[in-house]
Amino acid sequence: MKKIVWLASALLILTSCNQQTEKTGYVNNTKVVSDFKEMKVAQEKWTKRNNEVRAELEEKAKQFQIEVQGYQNIMKSMSASNRQKKEQELMAKQQELQREQQARMQEIQQGSQVEIDSIIGKVKTFIEGYGKKNGYTYIYGDTETSNILYGKKELNLTDAILKELNGGETVEKTEDKKEE
Repeated sequence: MKKIVWLASALLILTSCNQQTEKTGYVNNTKVVSDFKEMKVAQEKWTKRNNEVRAELEEKAKQFQIEVQGYQNIMKSMSASNRQKKEQELMAKQQELQREQQARMQEIQQGSQVEIDSIIGKVKTFIEGYGKKNGYTYIYGDTETSNILYGKKELNLTDAILKELNGGETVEKTEDKKEE
């Protein structure tokens, strides 16, 4: 009987020791990614590129409209065959402008998505390393859909991870509903 009590006590002690060594935390994924300096730089770069391409395409569209208006001003004086030829030429130009616009916008979208995916991968790898370095068993990700409904404020690692990710720069405190 003493052996059973002793064995049960030993198991209880071992179990409680194991539970005490498990360390968990959570991170607001959206905040970490959006406040990461590298992400902000990428977003600024792609927004600037998008604006430049749009301005360039708008200029081409204006030039095309000027050409259409010029045609409309002289079309009555043209023969039917010349009008038909000019209209086909204008339609071909319009289609080419539309193809160029689609291709350039798709190029921007794909380029920005590749860079964003790379940054998200970098953040995930950083968090994994942070967890290993600091002895965490689990670091949960919290998103806008609130995967974590409750967590003690001191388990929120968002600001600590952001600080390290951004090279020691501090960020505003996270105002979460996940407080004790």
